Amino acid sequence: MSPISVSKGKPSQQESFTQMADKDLESIGRHCQFEYCNQLDFLPFRCESCRGTFCLDHRTETTHKCPKAGEWARRRNAQNTSSSSFPTQKPTIYNSDQCAHLDCKTLINTMKDPGVRCPNCNRQYCLKHRLREEHECAKITPLGGRPGGAAGSNANETLRSMFAKVRTWGKDKSYAATQGLTPTPKPNSPAARTAQLNTLKKSAKGDTSVPADNRLYLHVVGTSDTQRVDPPKGDFYFDNRWKVGRVLDDAARRLHVENVNNRAEENERLRIYHVETGEFLEFSDTIGAGKVKSGHTIILLRGAGVMLGK
Repeated sequence: MSPISVSKGKPSQQESFTQMADKDLESIGRHCQFEYCNQLDFLPFRCESCRGTFCLDHRTETTHKCPKAGEWARRRNAQNTSSSSFPTQKPTIYNSDQCAHLDCKTLINTMKDPGVRCPNCNRQYCLKHRLREEHECAKITPLGGRPGGAAGSNANETLRSMFAKVRTWGKDKSYAATQGLTPTPKPNSPAARTAQLNTLKKSAKGDTSVPADNRLYLHVVGTSDTQRVDPPKGDFYFDNRWKVGRVLDDAARRLHVENVNNRAEENERLRIYHVETGEFLEFSDTIGAGKVKSGHTIILLRGAGVMLGK
């Protein structure tokens, strides 16, 4: 009999034979079915292709000249193909809460990051930004106000005051918004407007990938989320093919104005006010397709949708 050094068990991915377990054998063993061998073996092997019984020396398909050579490999490949034909299902994310920090994309209220609500600004943050210093709490307007109505009343009064100022800026049709709250007269001649536009183009910042022919140069004033007298402001250029919503996102980012339009209530969302026409721009409109021209002024107002009933 041939000495046995192969371990028992299931066939490996590279073997066409399986060593037969003791319980499958009679007490006298099994004879090798290869016609030129017929050797008695107490621990024979079964070919996974032709299902024949063979000794150690003839266990492979090649040595016993298997009539169904490769059958086991074809069955294995068919099983692998069948199992791989089903696309791997991505894990479903049931939680869409996101850290309120502008630069953080961490999902909160999960097992990994439970989320922490700041008692000052009433927003939820991940563990990294839970401290007031980490999310610059002093510069943020409390979300929704505090219970009791006092904070909500103050927020509405602030909004009404800002809305009244903006209407004044629109009627004045000047660049007072970029110079402060006090309107200052400016020459309205074509030469003066050209000079102002050239100055604006030199100081404006924006995405360098925007083609020069498509650049729309604007004065931008942001909503003040603190008790500062002057709101943030700057000169920027945008692609005149962009939607108003994209312009708002880019302007808010450059002025460091908190933008929570994608997950906040209407009283916390930003809207763009066009000073020259005295109108609010719709998010879905193309910024350069309407009345907005280079040299004009736009203002980011928070909560204006409440006043407009939108």
